Amino acid sequence: MTLTGTNLLGATAVRFGAVNATSFTVVSATQITAVAPPGSGTAQITVVTAGGTSGGVPYTYVPTPVLTSLSPTRGPLGAGTTVTLFGSGLTTTSSVLFGSTPASFTVVSDIWVTAIAPSGSAGPVNVQVITVGGSSNSLVYTRVGPPGI
Repeated sequence: MTLTGTNLLGATAVRFGAVNATSFTVVSATQITAVAPPGSGTAQITVVTAGGTSGGVPYTYVPTPVLTSLSPTRGPLGAGTTVTLFGSGLTTTSSVLFGSTPASFTVVSDIWVTAIAPSGSAGPVNVQVITVGGSSNSLVYTRVGPPGI
């Protein structure tokens, strides 16, 4: 992340609440880049210099998304099946992937996203979501070929 302010040269610490940033770099007198430490909820970011400690600005941690189930878990080879993904931390979904293929999707709530399965070859494919909080675990969707007689 990038912090913008004044008198940032000589910063000795960047803190997220009481926890130091994983790392930080003073770019200029008005800019610092920092890596947030692990956390949850909201923390106040402050910068410490020889002149004192800055006022805080809020930083809200976004949880890593988790998928718990898919419905249905099987479908045809062709595109078009609506697959419902259930889990948590899905509000900020920016991408739904079937393997490496992006799918069109709709965020319904923090625990529910619908996606249109893209076409593909028969067999299992891993499905996952990407959010500002990161990448979810994968669940398996299986494409099934048509019957033959």
